[in-house]
Amino acid sequence: MWKKEKNNGKPACKSFVQMEQIVLPNDANPLNTLFGGRLLLWIDTAGAMAAIKHSRKEVVTVAVDSVDFKEPIKVGNMVKLLAKVTWTGRTSMEVKIDIFKENPYSGEIVKTNQAFMTFVALDNKGRPVKIPPVLPETEEEIFDNCQAKERRELRLKNAIDSQRPCCNK
Repeated sequence: MWKKEKNNGKPACKSFVQMEQIVLPNDANPLNTLFGGRLLLWIDTAGAMAAIKHSRKEVVTVAVDSVDFKEPIKVGNMVKLLAKVTWTGRTSMEVKIDIFKENPYSGEIVKTNQAFMTFVALDNKGRPVKIPPVLPETEEEIFDNCQAKERRELRLKNAIDSQRPCCNK
């Protein structure tokens, strides 16, 4: 039995997910590197699992704030995705996903990507449902939580801006 969570919230560490894949030839493009779309599938999967662990509800992806592609991932590399809830609203939550490649022969590990996604928890009728707040505990979790609030504000501003009519006359 877990310790009772403070203020009905849940520590961020309770949502942690580690997912690992190996890049096979059918995951790669003609350059023998991982398809970006395949990586996005893995990112969405790891992020959804973290969101489900936090909310204990079904979730849907509502936003991909950013995915930074810093290093190519080659066929034969092992890929590790680390996902954790960084911020929660009433029904939505942001998940940070860090991606690393590992050369299985040398053991070299390199961070290749980072992504931030937003998920909404749903009830059994497919409607948004209230979730517990996330409780950041470590310095990194507190930093990620503060940054997540800034990303949320930017997301909301961009949503408002995208609804304005275009004035290119």
